[in-house]
Amino acid sequence: MLLKPTNIREQLYKSKLQFSEEQLINEVYLLLQKSSGKEDKILKKISGNANGAENNFNFDLLETDRIFHIDQIKEICINYRLRFLDSKYFKGQIPDKTIDKIKLLEQKHNIGIEGFKIVAPSKLFKLADKDDPLLFAPIGNGYFYLIDKWGNDLHPLRRILVWPFKNIVNLSLLVVLISWLTTLCIPNGLFSKSNSQMEFMIIFFFMFKSIAAVVIFYGFALGKNFNPAIWNSKYFNS
Repeated sequence: MLLKPTNIREQLYKSKLQFSEEQLINEVYLLLQKSSGKEDKILKKISGNANGAENNFNFDLLETDRIFHIDQIKEICINYRLRFLDSKYFKGQIPDKTIDKIKLLEQKHNIGIEGFKIVAPSKLFKLADKDDPLLFAPIGNGYFYLIDKWGNDLHPLRRILVWPFKNIVNLSLLVVLISWLTTLCIPNGLFSKSNSQMEFMIIFFFMFKSIAAVVIFYGFALGKNFNPAIWNSKYFNS
């Protein structure tokens, strides 16, 4: 049996490849360990207190279309009945891609980002008992930088559905409209043989009082409040 001659050059090349692969594996392992440590640190800061933190971003590296003032955020929260709270109250899971964006942003600006805030519906927060999160980081002077958005978009009719809860005028108009429509549904002559404007107004007034009583009871019983009062409240009954 003839043995194949050993090619020293090939052996050296194999040795080089093996060394490179081992070195690469070790470096990647150390990198993953370091990355995992950064993720734990970020998650710890997200679940911690904001305490009025501000971040010294490099303005030249920021995307201006991601910078929002507190008044703009407040308007959106009121229009869509959302809350703007510290990320520690958020009970959903922060996606891995969001953590990666935070790490990339920290590396890009050479800072450790703190004071995370989230815009989301009330049901996504762990609120103290008195469908689309946005993660913000404070910049200062009432400005916030949008880091990421995840989850499903809000229902297209959400703004219309929560419109009555924007203020007492809107709610009163809705009660009047429902009372008027309910009155129209009552058959003519149900309470008297003659159909008159006075009879319609009496039935309408009765319907208005009944529906208004139900709305008031619902509001007090469940501790509900109008959008401007809850957009940045951490309490459930508000």
